[in-house]
Amino acid sequence: MLLFCNCTMPKDQFAEKIVIAHRGASGYLPEHTMESKAMAFAMNPDYIEQDIVLSKDDVPIVIHDIFLEEVTNVKKVFPERNRSDGRYYVIDFTLNELKLLSVHERIHLGTKKAVFPGRYPLEESDFRLHTLSEEISMIQGLNKSTGKNIGIYPEIKKPGFHKKNGKEISSIVLKVLDSFGYSKKSDPCILQCFDAVELRRIREELDSDLFLTQLIELPEGFENLEIYSSYADAIGPSIEQLILYAHGKTETEKKSLIERCRGLNLKIHAYTFRADEHPNFETFEDLLNFSFKEMEIDGGFTDFPDVLKAYFKD
Repeated sequence: MLLFCNCTMPKDQFAEKIVIAHRGASGYLPEHTMESKAMAFAMNPDYIEQDIVLSKDDVPIVIHDIFLEEVTNVKKVFPERNRSDGRYYVIDFTLNELKLLSVHERIHLGTKKAVFPGRYPLEESDFRLHTLSEEISMIQGLNKSTGKNIGIYPEIKKPGFHKKNGKEISSIVLKVLDSFGYSKKSDPCILQCFDAVELRRIREELDSDLFLTQLIELPEGFENLEIYSSYADAIGPSIEQLILYAHGKTETEKKSLIERCRGLNLKIHAYTFRADEHPNFETFEDLLNFSFKEMEIDGGFTDFPDVLKAYFKD
C-alpha cells in the first residue's frame, strides 16, 4: 500500500515552528473533505490533520466526531438509524453506507445554522466522507508529484467509546499507518490523542515508535508534564489553556512553561488558530504574537494554514 514516503520529517520539529492544517483548509471548505485536504496541501503546511473514527466494518474514517449529523445529511438518508439518544454514530454504518452521505459545513444541532456562518455555504456542493487510506494515498501522491514532503497528523478519536463498542481503534490505525511507511519518529507522521491512558498504551503496549502528542484540554492544566514526557514527544493544549496559564503572570513566569517543556523534550502544538474567531484578542495577529512570541509555542493547528504560513514568513 506504500505509495511514497520520504522518511524524514517535513521540518525539523526540534528547531522550527510548524503549521498543522486543522481538518484541512477548513476555513475555506467543509472540514475533513478531500477537497479541503487538497487545498490545504497547496498552502504548504508542515502537516495535515486527520481525525479518525471506525466504521461498523472497522474501516478508519476521517471525521472529527463519533457522530454524523453535525456534518452530514445522515438524517435525510437514514432517518431511522439513530440510537435511543437521538444521535447517529459513525460506527453504526458500514463504509458503503457512509459513502452515500453528503458532507457540509458543521452546524449547530439546535438551530441547524452553520457554526461559522462566514465560511463555505451550507449544502452548496457534493462533498463526501473518505477513509484514512484514501487520504494518505492522496497526500503521498501529491508529495511525489510536487516534490514536497508534507506530513500527516492523525488523531485517535474516543478510544474508550470504541472499546465499549467492541472495537480496537488504535491497533487498526497503527496497521494502516505502518502499511504506508509511517512507523518511526523520523517519519513525517505525528499521532495524537486526548486519552492519556490510550496514548501511553500506544507507546508501551502497542510498541509504537511514532512521534506522539498528548492532547490536553480545560480544566486540565500543565501539572502532568513529567508524566506525559515518559511516553509522549509533545503536548497539545488549547489556546484557552495558554491564556489561562498566562493570566496575571510576569514575562519570566510565562516563560516557565516552555522552559519546563524544553527540559522534558516536549514540544507544544496548540489548537486551534482561526482567523475568523479570536475572542480574547483584538486581531488574529495579536493572538499569534501572544502564542508564538510570548509563549514561544512550537506549532499550531489552524483552519487557515495559508495565513499562519504568511505570518511566519513576515
